[in-house]
Amino acid sequence: MSTVQFLPHLNAALNAVATLFLFAGFFFIRSGNMRAHRACMVTVVFVSGIFLVSYVIHRMHAPIFEFQGQGFVRIIYYMILISHVVLAIAIVPMVSLTLFNALKGRFDKHKKIARWTWPTWMYVSITGVIVYVMLYQIYPSPEFVGLS
Repeated sequence: MSTVQFLPHLNAALNAVATLFLFAGFFFIRSGNMRAHRACMVTVVFVSGIFLVSYVIHRMHAPIFEFQGQGFVRIIYYMILISHVVLAIAIVPMVSLTLFNALKGRFDKHKKIARWTWPTWMYVSITGVIVYVMLYQIYPSPEFVGLS
């Protein structure tokens, strides 16, 4: 398996790791542990940055496969995919603004936008894994299977 063929698997793993750190960061801030919250959130920004680079490389070098599922599952897949893509685009400036406010010590502004950023980011991370499972595991394209 070439590096490009491995990237969807890596990307799904990075999304899963991001989900875990997002959840932990939420747990830590709710319990008042700002230091652990900060560590989790810095980690998830780093992991998500690696994901973004990996995803762009993958999209530049690999074909886009048509979803193989049929019937109702096809509708579900495209609903998840479309919402995932739209929110993945939106999350980049949201995370940037949330992080910027935290780094500047503007915690009132940080908290206001984080109320929207965190659930959106969680949704994007979780649906990224769901899209991967549906596209590459449950309904893999014959072209992808042939590349393995």
